[in-house]
Amino acid sequence: MKQTSVKPSLVITLLVIYTIIWFGTLNYRHLIPSDEGRYAEMAREMLSSGDWITPRYHDYKYFEKPPLHIWASALIFQGFGIGEWQVRMWSGLLGYLTILLVGFTAWRLYSPRAGVLAAVALGSAPMWVVGGHFNSLDTGLSAFLAAALCSFLLAQHTDRPHLRNRWMLGCWCAMALATLSKGLIGIALPAMVFVVYALANWHWRIWQELNLLKGLLLLLAITAPWFILVSIRNPEFAQFFFINEHFQRFTQEEHSRPGPIYFFLPFLLLGFLPWLPQASSGVWQSWQQRRNQHRTQFSSLVLLTCWVLVILGFFSLSQSKLPGYIMPIFPALALLAGYVLDRSLSEFNSERNGLSISWKVQTIFFVLLGLIGFAFLPLIGFEAKPDELLAYAAYTQWVISALVVLILFSLTAALLAKRHALASIYCYAMGFFITCTIAGTGHEALGRAVSGVDLAAQVRPLIPADATIYSVRILDHTFPFYLGRTMVMVEFPDELEFGVTQEPSRWVPTLDEFIKRWQNEPTAYAMMVPEQYAALQKAGLPMQEIGRDARRVVVAHPTLRK
Repeated sequence: MKQTSVKPSLVITLLVIYTIIWFGTLNYRHLIPSDEGRYAEMAREMLSSGDWITPRYHDYKYFEKPPLHIWASALIFQGFGIGEWQVRMWSGLLGYLTILLVGFTAWRLYSPRAGVLAAVALGSAPMWVVGGHFNSLDTGLSAFLAAALCSFLLAQHTDRPHLRNRWMLGCWCAMALATLSKGLIGIALPAMVFVVYALANWHWRIWQELNLLKGLLLLLAITAPWFILVSIRNPEFAQFFFINEHFQRFTQEEHSRPGPIYFFLPFLLLGFLPWLPQASSGVWQSWQQRRNQHRTQFSSLVLLTCWVLVILGFFSLSQSKLPGYIMPIFPALALLAGYVLDRSLSEFNSERNGLSISWKVQTIFFVLLGLIGFAFLPLIGFEAKPDELLAYAAYTQWVISALVVLILFSLTAALLAKRHALASIYCYAMGFFITCTIAGTGHEALGRAVSGVDLAAQVRPLIPADATIYSVRILDHTFPFYLGRTMVMVEFPDELEFGVTQEPSRWVPTLDEFIKRWQNEPTAYAMMVPEQYAALQKAGLPMQEIGRDARRVVVAHPTLRK
């Protein structure tokens, strides 16, 4: 390979293109359940009510998570209006900035080229690309944990005490923001990593460098005000948040999210698919470094490996598992991959071996994988209902486009491999980024059917601003946001069980009571699934349909339609 030095003009050009695609696709899809709709609606309600202390969902108290994500989204709504790109801006911005931070960290720790390559690795990791375009808490948590990790690494890298102290305070600040994003996990995960690292490397002096007293005071100064205020206003908060949402969520299956101990392995493999060989090599090199160097000497590679293994192990043992939980490990894997790619390029320049063959095999593998993908296209939607076939056919066209991009860019990377090393790597990475972007944005073909946007547009002009709207035996996560209205839950509170228990007057506990209210409340409206609508029609309840989609029906009292 030749031309392995970083060309700033090329890097800047690619960064501009990447930035336009990254942010330009935030608005393409409509919101889908459950996270996207839930957190969008919570932010809308917070902005509408003006209550920035007590998070609510459907106007019920909702204490499952801290409010940083909701605060940020509500502020974005206030500044730019309510819409879909605004909903995703917090995740998109944090995901993008984390890519830059990972690149800066590798730049400082290893070399400028390693920094570019680490950023390239994270910026093309499939799960990071998708997560950065999805409105959920996982990207925010992962971004702040990555900031804590990078700040700690940079603190250990400098010999200047004042810079070390600043980076360590930055680490504590990032952990505080991670805590306000998703709870005590923002402190617990880094703490566990530091303990395991100290045991693995027998490097206990690291605890003397954490700036514990100032760090803890800073963390409390950032996190304590909200926890204190919300507890004063809601005495029931502490027990539910700390016991139910932390201890019980980890140890019990009551959240209906259990999974086998290997649950996260497929998501790890797919989520970092383009750079698995480099990340695996980085883990192996960290083990070799641990064996060969003095145990009390700090090793960034060993710490990164501990970060990956501890977080993977922690969530694998948890009784509550969702794919996004694994996202915090990807920045560490990207740092390992950047280090390995940089070393491989250096070895090739000096020894004329190493990267050319292995890299060419890697790129050709994904050409073949893309070709094999065409054979599985008929399986897309093979169990779909008849009314879903058109949507799956439309999505198949997006998948075909994604596969074509993957094949062409991987093939080009293979052809560039021998003489233009960095160009080959950039091309390969850009191919994966565009492939994931196409596949993700193309999900609109399927997602629009589960989104409430079209139904809300149908019924919004027909429902007065002061009308009561009941949600009968269903918790819909997108319709209320697009309608811009909260709803009264009937009989089945779903994840709002805590909220309706705290304020029982705000909901209807049985279907029979709803029927009585409906008969005596001629100004009411209701949403339900089509099967429930048919059952109530058969029972003779007076209703008139005003809007419907494949999953929901909205009805009014007949007196309103006369």
